[in-house]
Amino acid sequence: MEAGPPGSSRPTELGPCLSGQRGADQAASASLQSAARAQLGRHPLAVAAVLPAGGCGERMGVPTPKQFCPILERPLISYTLQALERVFWIKDIVVVVTGENMEVMKSIIQKYQHKRISLVEAGVTRHRSIFNGLKALAEDQLNCKLSKPEIVIIHDAVRPFVEEDILLKVVTAAKEHGAAGAIRPLVSTVISPSADGCLDHSLERARHRASEMPQAFLFDVIYEAYQQVTYKRDLYAAESIVKERISQEVCVITDTKEDNKHVSHLLEEVLKSELNHVKVTSEALCHAGRDLQQIILDQCYNFVCVNVMTSDLQETQKLLSILEESHLSILYPVVVVSVHFLDFKLVPPSQKMENLMQIREFAKEVKKRNIWLCGLLISYPQDEQKLQESLRQGAIIIASLIKERNSGLVGQLLIA
Repeated sequence: MEAGPPGSSRPTELGPCLSGQRGADQAASASLQSAARAQLGRHPLAVAAVLPAGGCGERMGVPTPKQFCPILERPLISYTLQALERVFWIKDIVVVVTGENMEVMKSIIQKYQHKRISLVEAGVTRHRSIFNGLKALAEDQLNCKLSKPEIVIIHDAVRPFVEEDILLKVVTAAKEHGAAGAIRPLVSTVISPSADGCLDHSLERARHRASEMPQAFLFDVIYEAYQQVTYKRDLYAAESIVKERISQEVCVITDTKEDNKHVSHLLEEVLKSELNHVKVTSEALCHAGRDLQQIILDQCYNFVCVNVMTSDLQETQKLLSILEESHLSILYPVVVVSVHFLDFKLVPPSQKMENLMQIREFAKEVKKRNIWLCGLLISYPQDEQKLQESLRQGAIIIASLIKERNSGLVGQLLIA
């Protein structure tokens, strides 16, 4: 504390007013921050920040993305950039923004004279956007104009109230432990629901914390993690896209008997309601399968073979033979569901089960050609209303088999 002018009891410059235990804690915290700043000064760390700003404001329900919403006639993101620019030891600030908002962001930087800012185009998800921001700082990327930092801070573009002491703490902790992030005590009650949506138990708030921004990481650690996770996510996304594409058409196979044609037509209609936007066609196994060959050539990967009042697999075997003899290069598994409508009162259980259990052996053989066969037993009551219910339950199972393409169900006999 500096001495004031003669006759004055007030100091020229006021210091922090600390009292009691709280004051002691604040003094200790201030001392640690001063020590950390001094350490950064002696051993300067290369620190950069990545701000994902590619959101579209969907959750807010406003046409303008919230990072560009004006607060006191100034875009919100400008305040966040200003807060980071005040921290002299953050060398580079990478803002990740969508291509359509790139010019808007450039005009904000120019108007408010922001410094040390680099712009990167956002990805389709927040994960992708952050990864793009990290790649802008990586040495292994072509045309990289920024130097790789030792520590990278990841912060939300819409959180302007970030203070240097918090940034300093997470950076210092990340330097020591590899990763660090801000947390705060839980205020709201957090519950865990049961499977039926009722309260199972509530968490003890004193034992848990809410994760917040900013977060900081050793750059090499977080960059490698994003490379690995992004690769796995891309594989999963590609698999999902392929599954979605090859589930867009289903062919219902039946013979020319009137009962079979009637039930096949009913099943076809129910499948259309279960598989939205999916093309469902029906064909008969006749004329040596010429029509079916054309369907296969048109890249249909899903077949439902309908058998009414029989547990015989003869029609299914015909279909499998046609698929095997097609000599097509099947890149993705073809799903074949052998559906059997049986009146359990008329067909002896021992007879129907003995025949249908042969499906396992057939499934083993055709799986070598990437054809996944499974069976489905559906009750065929004489009452029309009960038949509709059986059809609906069967259609749900068929839709799941086609969409999920679970190899664990190959050769299994399911019951609707």
